[in-house]
Amino acid sequence: MTQPMRQTGFAAVAAIFLVVVLAAMGAFMVSISNSQQISSAQDVQGMRAYWAAQAGLEWGIAAANAASTCPASPTAITLDGFTVSVTCTSNVFSEGGKTVTLMRLSSVANSGAMGSVTYVERSVSAGLEK
Repeated sequence: MTQPMRQTGFAAVAAIFLVVVLAAMGAFMVSISNSQQISSAQDVQGMRAYWAAQAGLEWGIAAANAASTCPASPTAITLDGFTVSVTCTSNVFSEGGKTVTLMRLSSVANSGAMGSVTYVERSVSAGLEK
C-alpha cells in the first residue's frame, strides 16, 4: 500500500501573503502619521506668521499715529525667525475745508525658503484716517 502524497507549502504561502499585507499597512500608517505631523507643524507656523504680521501692523499703526504720516516704507523687521515687511501708502484729501489723510498699511510675515515645505507667509492690512 502506498501512502498518499501530502501537500505541503500552503501555510508558507499564506504566511508570506500575510506578512506582505501587514508590512504594506504599516508603511501606510507611518506615511499618514508623518503627513499629519507635518500638517500640524505647518498650522502652528501659520499662526505664528499671522501673529508676527499682526505685530508688524500694530507697529506700523503706532508709528503712523505718532508721526501723523506713514513710516518709512517698506520697513523690514526680523521677529522670532520671521521677516516682517510693513508698507504704508497715504493719500491726502480736502473735504469741506478740512484736510484728511488716509493711510493704508499692510504687513507681510514670512519664514523659510519659498517653494519648500517649511515656507509660510501671512499678510494683514488696515486703514487709518488722520
